[in-house]
Amino acid sequence: MTHTEELIRLSQTGDKEAGETLVQENSGLIWSVAKRFLGRGTESEDLYQLGCLGFLKAVDGFDLEYGTQFSTYAVPKIAGEIRRFLRDDGAIKVSRTIKEHSTTIKATRSKLSNVFGREPTISEIADHTGLTPEEIALAETATKEVESIQRETGDEGFTLENVLTDTESEERMVEKIALRQAIDELPEREKMVISLRYFHGLTQDRVSKVLSVSQVQVSRIEKKAIAHLRERIQ
Repeated sequence: MTHTEELIRLSQTGDKEAGETLVQENSGLIWSVAKRFLGRGTESEDLYQLGCLGFLKAVDGFDLEYGTQFSTYAVPKIAGEIRRFLRDDGAIKVSRTIKEHSTTIKATRSKLSNVFGREPTISEIADHTGLTPEEIALAETATKEVESIQRETGDEGFTLENVLTDTESEERMVEKIALRQAIDELPEREKMVISLRYFHGLTQDRVSKVLSVSQVQVSRIEKKAIAHLRERIQ
């Protein structure tokens, strides 16, 4: 058993000094996560304290028999605690302009869907609203509620978490740094398909219409993206 694992074991049995030692020895890790949330209306010291709270929750919930590095388990806990505070405290706000854009986009999407009998493409929405594709993406992303990749997608009834792993995990995989980085590193088309399928809940058929490609192509792109994600997170 390593030094860190021994301290975790002691902390889990009620040894407060062991918990304090763990926080001190891992302050760099906590700060590295907390700094990602600077500039969102909360002081750095407060972010660090929230990070410490998440870290201690990670200590309490860590299974020494799980075979995972503690830091891998702790980072999502730290980030999750800070995100919950920012979300509940209302520190993350969406500008009025973006909200107005979002309302316009939703109305236009609905109107064009009725006219075309299909999901309109981004370029078609841009033509009818006068907004750029980048502005449309920003508005829809900023105003969309936080979703988990454990959400069932489309009408197939499966989740990205189920696709990428055969075992259940306590952590929501969207909180895992490795998966976040892997998705960011995907080619643009693969990233778009994963976003539309698993974060916006569209079926392959609807994605094909949005991207103006065949459903067969969407299926191929999705399979390729998932294969790339498996390679990166294993």
